Amino acid sequence: MKAPKIQKRFCPKCKTHTEQEVHRISSGKKRREMSVGQRRFNRKMVGFGSFPKSNPHDRAKPCKKLDLRYECKKCKNENVIGSGYRVKKFELVKV
Repeated sequence: MKAPKIQKRFCPKCKTHTEQEVHRISSGKKRREMSVGQRRFNRKMVGFGSFPKSNPHDRAKPCKKLDLRYECKKCKNENVIGSGYRVKKFELVKV
């Protein structure tokens, strides 16, 4: 998928439509790795092979979600709109 590097979007800080530069941020470490639910699930998976649940190694999604940040050229405020979408190839192009 090809997307323009500079888009005209609504800036919530300026409260007007301004030109915004798109940045693709690489995904960081996994969140909630040691949450109660994850600890409970790990405890359940120890022991009798895949007795309580089938092993989750084949449950991975085909591609990661994009993390796009939009930086306003006027006020330099950076904001995220939505949680992104899944695409195999993503390219920012100058228009």
